[in-house]
Amino acid sequence: MAADKNSYKKSSFGPAFLFLEKHRREALADYYEFCRRMDDIADEPDVQNPAGELDFWADEIARVYDGRPETDLGKRLLLHVREFGITQDRFLMLIDGMRADLRGQTYTTFEELDGYIYRVAVVVGLATLDILGVKGPEADVLSKELGGAVQLTNIIRDVPDDAALGRVYLPEELLARHGLTRQDILAGRSVERLSLALSETAGRAQKLYARAFERMKAFPRLKMLPCRMMGYVYFSNLAKIRKTGFRFMRPVKLTKAEKLQGVLHALFQTVFR
Repeated sequence: MAADKNSYKKSSFGPAFLFLEKHRREALADYYEFCRRMDDIADEPDVQNPAGELDFWADEIARVYDGRPETDLGKRLLLHVREFGITQDRFLMLIDGMRADLRGQTYTTFEELDGYIYRVAVVVGLATLDILGVKGPEADVLSKELGGAVQLTNIIRDVPDDAALGRVYLPEELLARHGLTRQDILAGRSVERLSLALSETAGRAQKLYARAFERMKAFPRLKMLPCRMMGYVYFSNLAKIRKTGFRFMRPVKLTKAEKLQGVLHALFQTVFR
């Protein structure tokens, strides 16, 4: 399913793009289009050959770095790769993460899960900061903290939807600690024990958000606006899930008004603090 190149304008994060130079806006839009395409390939049921599609895009990224892309998106990405120094792993690791999704890969420990999170979330943060012109060891740490917090929020929120796809991301050590098995999650059993496991996972995310928001203070404020907006919106989503006591049968998501509150809070923190 092709993503709309300009969909960011309609999203909750649209205001963040308005503060960026045109070339950075376009680069972020094209990179996020790539991310959305990979996500759709792994998740959408109407994709006939998802493994083959991912292989095609891995080859296309190789062609981008050889200077001979075939697709329109690849040709746009080539320009951004050259301008912002986006490394090839920002694309290939994401594809590898989508392959893990297709395999229904499970994770024994949080350390193993962190490896998956790096591939599907942290590299996206790294590419974003490349485009924003924010590089260096501190930028790398910020990507790990914010990407980790956001992806843990996604994992918590999407437990029901992921179970419907036969996927369980919560580490086996966490499940065992709360008397749960993978089959319990897939079958939607033991809601009370699951709520405790999700609460523990949310605690990990909460610490990562706190560290990420603190670390953002060391970077230029306007360049942090997209990161801060995403952070506050997902942080708000986690807070809404927490209000359910982590007992829910379908993903708990923010309304448009609730997302807007997070966006406005980020704008206030950026402009007036």
